[in-house]
Amino acid sequence: MTHKERIFHMVLFEALALVLLTLFAIFITGKEALSMGGLAVCLSLIAMAWSYLFNLGYDHYFGADRSCRSLTERLLHGLGFEFGMVVLSFPVIMYVMQLDLLSVLLMDIGFVAFFLVYAILFNWAYDMIRKQLVQWQAKPAG
Repeated sequence: MTHKERIFHMVLFEALALVLLTLFAIFITGKEALSMGGLAVCLSLIAMAWSYLFNLGYDHYFGADRSCRSLTERLLHGLGFEFGMVVLSFPVIMYVMQLDLLSVLLMDIGFVAFFLVYAILFNWAYDMIRKQLVQWQAKPAG
C-alpha cells in the first residue's frame, strides 16, 4: 500500500467508525450527541495516528499483500491494534467522561469489542474490493 492509499484507508475507516461510535455512545450512555461526538473525534484522531504507525509495522512484518492474510493474521492484527488503542484511549475517556476506573474499563472493553469486529470486517472488505480494483486496472483494454 502506498502512503497515499494508507491515508485514504485510514480516513475511510475512521469516518465510518466515527458515525457508528457516536451513535453507539449516545445509545449506551444517554449523553448528548455533542459531547459524545467530541469524544469520538478525539478518539478518532488518536486512532488515525496509531493506525498509520501500527499498520506500517504490521505490513512490514507480515508482508504487504493484505489480501492473502489468514483469519489468524487478521485476528492478531485486530487484537494488537485494539490493545494499543486501549492503552492510548483509556486516559482520554476517563478524563472526558469523568468516570471511575471500573466504568471506563467497562466502556473501553465495549469499544474494543465493537472495534475488533468492525476492524476485521472493514479490512477484509477493503482488501477484497482493493484486490478486485487492482485486477480490473491491470487488465489490458480491448
